[in-house]
Amino acid sequence: MKKYLAFVLTFVMIFSIALSAQSAFERAKADVLKELGGAEKTSKVYKIGALEITLANPFWVTMKEGFEAAAKDFGFKIDVVAAPSEGDTAAQLNYLETMLIKGYDALCISPITPFNLIPALAKATQRKIPVIAVGTYVDPQAAKDAGAKVNGILAVDFEYQGKLPGQYIIEKFKDKKNVKAAIIEGIPGSPQSEGRKNGCLTELKKASNIKVVSVQPGNWDRTTALNVTSNLIQANPDLNVIFCANDTMALAAVEALKAVGKKKQVMVIGCDFIEEAKESIIKGELDATLAMSPYLYGYIGGVMAYKTIIDGQYSKDIQVPVKVVDKSNLSEYNDWR
Repeated sequence: MKKYLAFVLTFVMIFSIALSAQSAFERAKADVLKELGGAEKTSKVYKIGALEITLANPFWVTMKEGFEAAAKDFGFKIDVVAAPSEGDTAAQLNYLETMLIKGYDALCISPITPFNLIPALAKATQRKIPVIAVGTYVDPQAAKDAGAKVNGILAVDFEYQGKLPGQYIIEKFKDKKNVKAAIIEGIPGSPQSEGRKNGCLTELKKASNIKVVSVQPGNWDRTTALNVTSNLIQANPDLNVIFCANDTMALAAVEALKAVGKKKQVMVIGCDFIEEAKESIIKGELDATLAMSPYLYGYIGGVMAYKTIIDGQYSKDIQVPVKVVDKSNLSEYNDWR
């Protein structure tokens, strides 16, 4: 009995060490796959079409890699396409219209707005093609009114993605008085932009020592965000912190502040944790970003679509973990993607 107990304790200890040795990315992937449930390969090779927002942004390029990895692991075929830019709603709708006639067994979509793909989604519903929303969402009431159905959602709480940076700012400036903050959002009205902006605003309003002096649209664009930041620092020379709704804009803000010698004065926080943001944090320029995993969005989104084909229905919404990353915990995220 003593030998048996010793063996069990040794096994538990080894298992615990193995779990603790996992990186943050490996733990996140394992947790989400466990929540998703198993999916076995079948002898038939199914075809899935994935429509992203744009491959001009590294975030969506990494999501494409996730889709392709899932296809390799589970034995289905996948085509990944995207609009030319983050604001081209008409082109994205045209892409989806074309995908409807290509014989896909399921579709994964990431709409630019909650409404722009609904006309084509109604046609997908009529043709009984299951659809998974990945990373962005379709307005439920508008979809219902149009007779469009979304079979599963890889859920993203955009407001929470703004709240975490807001809480980070409050913590970093808790001992400082008269803190001036600014927010650079994406495209006004887009769910990612509105959620992240409103989430951050909600948190910052809780802090009596922080005043939000400006909220400006950066339209997810580097040049626009650079110009916005230049104007912000001119109008508010004592600005303390900027939250940007994605890393592309945050990196532009960093460059604008460096150009006028103000970077050490102004903390900049982004969102997405793209590779360029990681490198900027290492160099001590970008202060922090919100680590999401576009790779996991693509990977899990592809598996959800595959399970929908196999099981006939998929209704469970899945969340992918997010966390603020700065120099203090960057080493835990070396393989994050």
